[in-house]
Amino acid sequence: MRAAEQVLVIFGDQLMRDHPGLALLDPERDAVLMMEVDAEQQEGPSHKQRTALFFAAMRHYALELIERGIRVRYVRVEARANTQSFGGEVERAVAALSPTKLLAMFPGDRRVLDEIESWADRFKIEVDLLDDPHFFTTPDQFSAWAADRKSLVMEYWYREQRKATGYLMDATGKPAGGEWNYDKDNRQSFKKTPTPRPPYRPQVDEITRDVIDLVNARYAEAPGTLDADTFIWPVDADQAHRALDGFIGKRLARFGPYEDAMWTEQPFLYHSMLSSSLNLHLLDPRVCCEKAIAAYEAGAAPLNSVEGFVRQLIGWREYIRGVYWHEDAGYRDRNFLDQHGRLPDFYWTADTDMACLRDCLGAVVEHSWSHHIPRLMVICNFAMIAGVHPRAVGDWFYGMYVDSLDWATTPNTIGMGMHADGVRAATKSGKATGVERWPVVGTKPYAASGKYISRMSNYCEHCRYDLKKRAGDPDDDSPPCPFNVFYWDFLIRHEALFSANNRMAMIMKNVHRMKPQEKTQVTVSATKYRQRLGIE
Repeated sequence: MRAAEQVLVIFGDQLMRDHPGLALLDPERDAVLMMEVDAEQQEGPSHKQRTALFFAAMRHYALELIERGIRVRYVRVEARANTQSFGGEVERAVAALSPTKLLAMFPGDRRVLDEIESWADRFKIEVDLLDDPHFFTTPDQFSAWAADRKSLVMEYWYREQRKATGYLMDATGKPAGGEWNYDKDNRQSFKKTPTPRPPYRPQVDEITRDVIDLVNARYAEAPGTLDADTFIWPVDADQAHRALDGFIGKRLARFGPYEDAMWTEQPFLYHSMLSSSLNLHLLDPRVCCEKAIAAYEAGAAPLNSVEGFVRQLIGWREYIRGVYWHEDAGYRDRNFLDQHGRLPDFYWTADTDMACLRDCLGAVVEHSWSHHIPRLMVICNFAMIAGVHPRAVGDWFYGMYVDSLDWATTPNTIGMGMHADGVRAATKSGKATGVERWPVVGTKPYAASGKYISRMSNYCEHCRYDLKKRAGDPDDDSPPCPFNVFYWDFLIRHEALFSANNRMAMIMKNVHRMKPQEKTQVTVSATKYRQRLGIE
């Protein structure tokens, strides 16, 4: 490839057709650099479908750019015998193209930002870092909002975004329907087997088939399943928009009432499944919101469903990204509850006799995806109450989900899922004592016993464990539900800490009323279960 005056580096999660860097390029003099690298595998095991989606989407995007007359230097992972990194490939590109400037858009990962910020000194070249217009807000805007607040409550952030966008606001400046949030209407469970319309399933073309073969060969030991006949993820913007239209037309209307519900062997239900397309920038969140709102205004979808969907995009998604960049680089390693257990092996295989975990983890192994309630209230909940180290859980989520990016996954797991993003005060000996800072994302731990899972699913109907027991031996003919055992053990282990949390006051009264013998029975049962499951 001939020399280029400017080289625009586009990462795999920045595949927007209107990427701001493209408008700055002269097709005759400049070029785009895109890189498939092995470095992601070094961060920890990555699900085969996650890797395949990134590579397939990048290859389709690069071809689109070429068809638009843009020069692209595209590095395929199989073209390098050695394990390459972003920095190594940029160095090769600088040597080959001799540019005077490198351009890059603000990334979604601190590691990548650190890499970009090193280029000027490393390569003795001008580097321009562009804002990412995909999001509604910038990290600086979030930090400015957070600066004057004692706690970062998502609901208040969300209301400001509603006002700023005008989404679901009436002419008087009040929220549509008179309420900001319709969560109270969105907690229904199924009384019988649901029959949702299936999600859009893109056709797998030759490019994607080649990538699937590559990933299965190059990363044969990676977790998860990958097959062309079951790969369901959009790999370009056209497919992503068809997936959006399918959700709006077929499932949005029932999304709200049943967004927290679960059912055996039905991982998709009424959910949008658009997170991977959004996180790769194949979809604009504004388009998603506006199409959903149009469906509400046309009478095709109820307000509680549309508000719930819009809240996910302009509220929760923007909030989580804001937290990621507002907090320090050590966020991923926080361990507020001082838990150090090992992640059970069955998280990688779904080979467990607990029906809820078998089904929820099975969806991740098979599809690299599950909706937010299995993530939070089954998979994370179990790990948290069992005492697993939060970093182990965060790394598992980062590698196993097709929509995983550091900005999205880390606050959701370390913060929301594991209640680990606070900071404990320490004595001179280093032992954790009081609280220096309460957790950021969750004002209380999202801990639940088997009763919650039974209420929101049919899993317990197919499980060998006794939902009525909270203590007992794992070898009993009818052993206690591990969620029950771990839930009460979790509250007992952290009794002093949680008693200082006003939102935990009611449940902690039940712990205070437990007799010492009852607490001992729970503690002994939890120890046996942790040993049996390989957590201790």
